[in-house]
Amino acid sequence: MVSSLHPQMNCTRVFNLFCLYGNIEKVKFMKSVPGTALVEMGEEYAVDRAITHINGITLFGKRLSVCVSRQRAVIPSQVFQLEDGSSSYKDFTMTRNNRFSCAGQASKNIIQPPSCVLHFYNVPPCVSQDQLQRLCTDHDVPGFIKFKVFDAKPSSKTISGLLEFDTKTQAVEVLTVLNHFQIRIPNGSNPYTLKLCFSTSSHL
Repeated sequence: MVSSLHPQMNCTRVFNLFCLYGNIEKVKFMKSVPGTALVEMGEEYAVDRAITHINGITLFGKRLSVCVSRQRAVIPSQVFQLEDGSSSYKDFTMTRNNRFSCAGQASKNIIQPPSCVLHFYNVPPCVSQDQLQRLCTDHDVPGFIKFKVFDAKPSSKTISGLLEFDTKTQAVEVLTVLNHFQIRIPNGSNPYTLKLCFSTSSHL
């Protein structure tokens, strides 16, 4: 259970943050307790990781409280509309954005506490630093102060790198809003899903 959520939060944004620590099955905002959501995860150890890394962080000016709920499963009852017009309940069981669906996939994840540096990947090579900065501006989240792209193989169809922000809080907000953003390129058939996670680096 996560409480003290800002009105800007919705099911997708909760997923974007919690998915760094385990597979998310369902997210449900509670109508009777404003600013509180239940997050059902695939494994108990994923819940423990989420509590360890997310409890007490500040997001949109509010200090999150994350703890184990007495409910064993999220039931989609009393569904209502959140402030942004989205549903108070969402099932993420089948989403491809879950990052722990198999052992090989899970082993590639960087499980880190929030930091002021974000690792980005799965970005089309044609996307520039200015375009990523504009993406932040367009979504009303803080811009980064340093940018680094990793050298990619000539055959690589995507690029990855690091974004440094002034504060850890800014990085958390950007990840919550922009993780899994669909980047479309001219004449491209399928969009690229921007993937973000916290980096092992503290500064660039």
